[in-house]
Amino acid sequence: MDGNGDADTFVYDEASGEWIQAAPAAAVDSDAVIVRDSVGNVLADGDQVTLIKDLTVKGAGQTLKRGTLIKSIRLTGDAQEIDCRYDGIKGLVLRAEFVRKR
Repeated sequence: MDGNGDADTFVYDEASGEWIQAAPAAAVDSDAVIVRDSVGNVLADGDQVTLIKDLTVKGAGQTLKRGTLIKSIRLTGDAQEIDCRYDGIKGLVLRAEFVRKR
C-alpha cells in the first residue's frame, strides 16, 4: 500500500448501482443526475452521440437510422432521457439506452 488508506476503499452508489472509489464519491453532488449511454459512458451537455438502433420518431413520420450523429445534446434531469435537435424535428427526446457517446 502507498500510505493512502482511501486508495482501496470503495462505496456503493445507489443511484448508479455501481461500486465507486470513496474519494470520487465524496466529490459527486448528490443532487446531480448521472446519465449513461448504452455502453456506460457518462454523458454531459454538449456531447455528440450516435444512434445504435433505427428509431421511428412519433409525430414526425420519420425514421432515424442507426449510425446517425446527433450533435450538442442537453440533459433533461432524467437519468434515461436526453434532449436534442435534428434536422426537421423539433423537441426530440431520446432514451439514453439507444445512443453511444462519440
